[in-house]
Amino acid sequence: MTQHDEQLHALESAYTHFALDEALRALRAHFSGRIAFSTSLGLEDQVITDAIFRNHLDVDVFTLDTGRNFKETYDTLAETVRHYGKTIRVMYPQTEVIQQYVSLKGINAFYESVEHRKECCNIRKIEPLNRALAGAEVWITGVRAAQSGFRANMKFFEWDAQRSLVKFNPLLKWKTKDLWAHVKEHQVPYNKLHDQYFPSIGCAPCTRAVSVGEDERAGRWWWESHNQECGLHDGTVSGIRSAA
Repeated sequence: MTQHDEQLHALESAYTHFALDEALRALRAHFSGRIAFSTSLGLEDQVITDAIFRNHLDVDVFTLDTGRNFKETYDTLAETVRHYGKTIRVMYPQTEVIQQYVSLKGINAFYESVEHRKECCNIRKIEPLNRALAGAEVWITGVRAAQSGFRANMKFFEWDAQRSLVKFNPLLKWKTKDLWAHVKEHQVPYNKLHDQYFPSIGCAPCTRAVSVGEDERAGRWWWESHNQECGLHDGTVSGIRSAA
């Protein structure tokens, strides 16, 4: 085991029983570099945003505007900024790259093949995310184990080899009921699509409501039977999976 692995395993053990506010404060105290939090403005990320802003933590909070978001997502962004009086940095795709993709393949080419869909995700989400995370030491995410079978295998702390940073998943063991309890207790603004059976909200053309019994991410890219990930967390980036 390398010194780097030992550090992550030590963090995993130390943070397992921390409450959210405590974990984020400890994270900020432990790491001296920039800590970035990418919010999709979904329920998980609104809970983390609330904890960051209430504790006045020095964390770079940003979101990705893919250009295909729901109106309700933009409403949530505006309401959150107004509610907390804090800044959420907005990252955009490169216009020329989008223009080329749409001109050559069509505005809805992502329905035609997995390759076209992944290319669209890369242009609208992954490339802007990589720019936003450049130079960060830690990336905070809203990943939860209950969201899907793949995410059930993730850990609190992972090493993102592609981006050379530590990834922290503070809500990993939270249940949906825990999220709603936090939202109610702290009066957190949330995306109203959650009230319409959208537990996971991405781009409008690629997200549908889910039915009873489906995974929380089943409404994402539903026409693909084998993948409910865009490439941010789906194994395209290496992570430490061994037990602490």
